[in-house]
Amino acid sequence: MKWTELQIQTSNEAVDAVSNILIESGSQGVAIEDIQDFLNTPDDEFGEIWALDEADFSKEGVIIKAYFPDTLFLPELVPGIQQRINSLETFGLTIAPNTLKIEEVTEENWATAWKKYYRPLQVTRFLTVVPSWEEYELKQADERVIRLDPGLAFGTGTHPTTILSLQALETYIRGNETILDVGTGSGVLSIASKALGAKHVHAYDLDDVAVKSAMDNIRLNDYAKDVTVKANDLLKGVTIEADIVVANILSEIIVPLIPEAYAVLKPGGLFLTSGIIEDKKELILSEQKKQGFTIIQVQQMKDWCSIVAKKPLAEDE
Repeated sequence: MKWTELQIQTSNEAVDAVSNILIESGSQGVAIEDIQDFLNTPDDEFGEIWALDEADFSKEGVIIKAYFPDTLFLPELVPGIQQRINSLETFGLTIAPNTLKIEEVTEENWATAWKKYYRPLQVTRFLTVVPSWEEYELKQADERVIRLDPGLAFGTGTHPTTILSLQALETYIRGNETILDVGTGSGVLSIASKALGAKHVHAYDLDDVAVKSAMDNIRLNDYAKDVTVKANDLLKGVTIEADIVVANILSEIIVPLIPEAYAVLKPGGLFLTSGIIEDKKELILSEQKKQGFTIIQVQQMKDWCSIVAKKPLAEDE
């Protein structure tokens, strides 16, 4: 089978949004080439296995390669894709250089294109993300392995926003919590929550493709098999009382989520947010404080931030 590769060169902050647009437009997989992945390759003390070559990466922006089957006539889809990408600027996202290129590829090339950029990666003290096709031996007795198939690239554990989220979960999960994962994508945060000892985990995403991706990845991790995954718009209609709400989504989507998260959190519950580009940090902090949250921690990795906020106990109010 032949495939058509659509390359979009964009900014780091627009990667997740552009990837979602491509998937929603019919792409069967995306590969992300970011020079920062090479420049910020962790050293061996964390046990990573990397096989990256600097020559494979563009020096300007990030290249997203999306793969469309030849049953779709891509030239008809491109104008709509370009229009949706251009509209991201209305959400405050920088999309430059915003260039586009189309190439034909064989199925063999498509199947291996993104795999060369994805290797086992220890993302926190205890959590290691391992692609589903890789053999892997534990480096330490207390290591927890998350197996993922990143074929639809809704969060593979390597993006700074995902790493920040995983670090926050590892820091604040104590065991037996009820956790709501909003905008679950690949399901990596839900799986990690179970690996770290959460009792009940409920994952939500507006995108049906993401819901399927999350369910597929959950099946790869037997300890996470009881995670529930549903299509839902943020937390609308959700009445489950949660100890933790975690969301790795765009800043503009976090804003309307803030009152919904506050409503479902138990007193003393935590709101873990990531996906926040640096220049939106103060906006999110301000909105959370106005809602009544107490800010516990702010972390930053490259241009991305995560925030841990707490719903006050009754005696604290």
